Amino acid sequence: MTGLIILLAVIAVVVIWLILLYNGLVQLKVRADSAWSDIDVQLKRRHDLIPNLVETVKGYAAHEKGTFENIAKYRSLAMQATAPADRAQAEGQLTNALKSLFAVAENYPELRASEQFTSLQNSLNSIEGDIQNARRYYNAVVRDYNTKVQSFPTNMLASSMGFQQRQFFELDAPEERQNVAVKF
Repeated sequence: MTGLIILLAVIAVVVIWLILLYNGLVQLKVRADSAWSDIDVQLKRRHDLIPNLVETVKGYAAHEKGTFENIAKYRSLAMQATAPADRAQAEGQLTNALKSLFAVAENYPELRASEQFTSLQNSLNSIEGDIQNARRYYNAVVRDYNTKVQSFPTNMLASSMGFQQRQFFELDAPEERQNVAVKF
């Protein structure tokens, strides 16, 4: 009888332990989903602001058509991307196009003095900071999640329950890490 009680206690401990492992994985997965949603919200704010910024610059620099077309193209690609790696690449291209837009704006002192342009630029800078914070948080959650998915003994439960590693939101191309060259 004591052996049966011990066996039931061991089984109960193992079941509780498996439940705790599973719940830990689920919690990190939900946090990663939430963090990705935060990035998505910030990027949406950025995408909504860009047309206003472009229209403001267009009024001053009508002959810079290529820059405006690139921004529209990369904005569209960024809005369509869904996977973290694809989204990171598209957002990197959009960031470079925006840097070009600000380089164009440097050639127009009256544009830089425009209150509307300054306000839009400040809003974009604020959103860029929010995006950076959201990316940092997402990557921290993904790091914790991936560590748990790969660590023993959780990895056995994770693989059997379909928990997959997640991709970090990171810059791929070296040119995305460089400052834009402003030349007059």
